[in-house]
Amino acid sequence: MDPLLKIAELKGIPAAVEGSNFIFSPLSLRAALSLTAAGAKGETLQQLLSFFGSPTVDHLHSASSTLIEAVRGGDNELLLSFVNGVWVDRSLTVNPSFMRIADSIYNAAADSVDFIHQAPREQKKINNWIEEKTNGIIKNLIPDGAVQNTTRLILANALYFKGKWQNKFDSSITGNNHFYLLDGSTIQVPFMSSREDQFISSYDGFQVLKLPYQQQGENQIKRSFSLLLFLPDKKNGLHDLISRAVSDPNFIDEHVPYRRVKVNHFMVPKFKILFSCETTDVLSNLGLRSLFSWPDADLSGMCLESAKLCVSSVHHKAAIEIDEEGTVAAAATGLTFSLTCYTPPAKFVADHPFMFILREDVAGSILFFGHVVNPSVLG
Repeated sequence: MDPLLKIAELKGIPAAVEGSNFIFSPLSLRAALSLTAAGAKGETLQQLLSFFGSPTVDHLHSASSTLIEAVRGGDNELLLSFVNGVWVDRSLTVNPSFMRIADSIYNAAADSVDFIHQAPREQKKINNWIEEKTNGIIKNLIPDGAVQNTTRLILANALYFKGKWQNKFDSSITGNNHFYLLDGSTIQVPFMSSREDQFISSYDGFQVLKLPYQQQGENQIKRSFSLLLFLPDKKNGLHDLISRAVSDPNFIDEHVPYRRVKVNHFMVPKFKILFSCETTDVLSNLGLRSLFSWPDADLSGMCLESAKLCVSSVHHKAAIEIDEEGTVAAAATGLTFSLTCYTPPAKFVADHPFMFILREDVAGSILFFGHVVNPSVLG
């Protein structure tokens, strides 16, 4: 199981309690942390390897390379982009061995910037890069104040996905219906429907729907993408379902529907979500303590100078929109590195809160993980 799925429990469940929808990208966060490991040494590197369950740093980068390759490039029916970048203050010199890994595995190019004298300008430059790479969906990833004159390096990535359903929904039969909220009240939201057979499986306490995306061209044999909706039987069963999903490493793979069945009542709500979070507290609590603390962090493999770097913030944003045609989703992660840091204190009717996962099915790469508690709100 991807250890980053614990974020769905530690950040997602509190969001649900507050009545907010939730989405994040394990792939985006993993790539940023794995690239960080290329410049880590000592206890900091060991904590990263332990966190990801990798015996060596080469194993970690090999696993990351496999995941990144699975989501690189698209075709006529599916647009897919995943890019990484490194911005280094001109007072530092990037370690060549770090950049070899950044370039060969993560396709990340380094850009020399001036954080010491032009922090706001450089922050805007990086945010504009992320916005451009996500087709305008992810804006202002790095908030004001996060880049200061003590900032020396920023790693960031941007993930963009646009896919059409294999079987599109007929918009003429989309109509409003009741959606049950966690507090027991109901709202009216637009539901998509279809008379086509669907990939649905039923289990003890929940159902799973798989909505495949079109994939054409030379890559169609190597990979495929789908959206999985996990619907608890109980209208207030979302919390327990998320806990089951993140605690069992085989939960997702063991519950993917593989055959179509006839349906007599089929409704899926249209929804749009934008969620952002700062994850240093969660990642520190999950075992990456030295990465965020000074002077414990050992990131001496990043730069040739003896500057004492540590991660001062981890910013993450993700968004998704589901309609009759398909899905548009994007995510971005940005890590800021500073000179001094501190540890931060067969009936399928989705008419109640549910969990969703957008993944590449061959490698099992999870691009996006989230839940919907109220389809009528953006976040």
